Amino acid sequence: MAPLTELRRRRSAKWRTYPDEVLPLFVAEMDVRLAPAISEVLHRAIDVSDTGYVAPDTELPAAFARFAARRWSWDVDVEQVSLAPDVSVAMVETLRVLLEDKGRGARGTDATIALSPPVYPPFYGWICEVGARTVEVPLRENGDAGEGPRLDLPALEAAFRAGVDVYLLCNPHNPVGTVHTHDELAAVAQLAVRYGVSVVSDEIHAPLVLPGAVFVPFLNVNAEARRCGVALESASKGWNLAGLKAAMIVTGDPRVQEIHGRFPAELAWRTGHLGVLASTAAFTDGEEWLDDVIGVLDVNRHLVSDLLAEHLPEVRYRPPEASYLAWLDFRHLPGVARLSGSGQLARDILGSCGVALSSGDDFGPQGAGHLRLNFGTSPEVLREAMQRLATYTPTAPMLGEVG
Repeated sequence: MAPLTELRRRRSAKWRTYPDEVLPLFVAEMDVRLAPAISEVLHRAIDVSDTGYVAPDTELPAAFARFAARRWSWDVDVEQVSLAPDVSVAMVETLRVLLEDKGRGARGTDATIALSPPVYPPFYGWICEVGARTVEVPLRENGDAGEGPRLDLPALEAAFRAGVDVYLLCNPHNPVGTVHTHDELAAVAQLAVRYGVSVVSDEIHAPLVLPGAVFVPFLNVNAEARRCGVALESASKGWNLAGLKAAMIVTGDPRVQEIHGRFPAELAWRTGHLGVLASTAAFTDGEEWLDDVIGVLDVNRHLVSDLLAEHLPEVRYRPPEASYLAWLDFRHLPGVARLSGSGQLARDILGSCGVALSSGDDFGPQGAGHLRLNFGTSPEVLREAMQRLATYTPTAPMLGEVG
């Protein structure tokens, strides 16, 4: 991880949203230096002023297919891959095509899209953008002994039966870090085919599955998953490339493949050329770097446990199975229950401790009293953040008090 003095020179949102005295542990950017293979390909492009539009015959789909085969034993058909600027744009354009297939019109009139909160906040915005109605099917809070939040399959079946056009799957799941199992995903696929539901699987955090868990690409589960599913892939989280704008829309069945011909022609042109170059390098020559980062994140997720036990024992936390996001339950901290209003807990902590965290309220109703912390940083920053958080006392007035 890069030192704080170097990080302060960065100009991305993470380092420009708040003053320098604030520790920014909110947005999903890691405090890493670029993988050498990525840095080299970008420098070569800059040296020859290669900053034009993305080429139509890019090597990215093939590079991703080789990576997926090595990493996940997934045979990706490069003819079933389309480029997109990022997963957000990929999701919206995919939803538009899928809803047209279901007779919902260009704006998704009368369409219903399900998701499983707490979940990445833009999921809600994407549904609004295509004019659909949201159906919430929350994760199960209490699974079998020792388990974290899991997909609620009986509730999903009930929602699908009642009428759902598309299910947005977060795989692995942001913010709780759950890696869905093969059996769970197979059950989702079976239900989706039975009730005529399309599944769009956001797999942006897939390269960052941590030791002890196994990532299962949705389209690699079985034939049913390929019949109903579309996967969204990117190197942006695994190799810290969000600003370079490159993602992929992947299908796995000839009957679904036809959606690629219906995306706007501008979709590929809007993809970043440097993003494609960087992503190709990541999937081709970036695995050793990725494995090193995963090792650091594995240590950090357990360091968060140790630091919470030392400084904030009332805060509940389960180390995630993937990525670098800690889902912290502050509801048992004295005084937190007095807080009300969207984002008040996060704002209170920012103002009193100088630590910027993501508000759990943004992830759906189930996120109340929670905060998301980005531990993709150095141990020194994590220790400083926990020491600051240990001084936190909720400042919201009691009901009836004048504040």
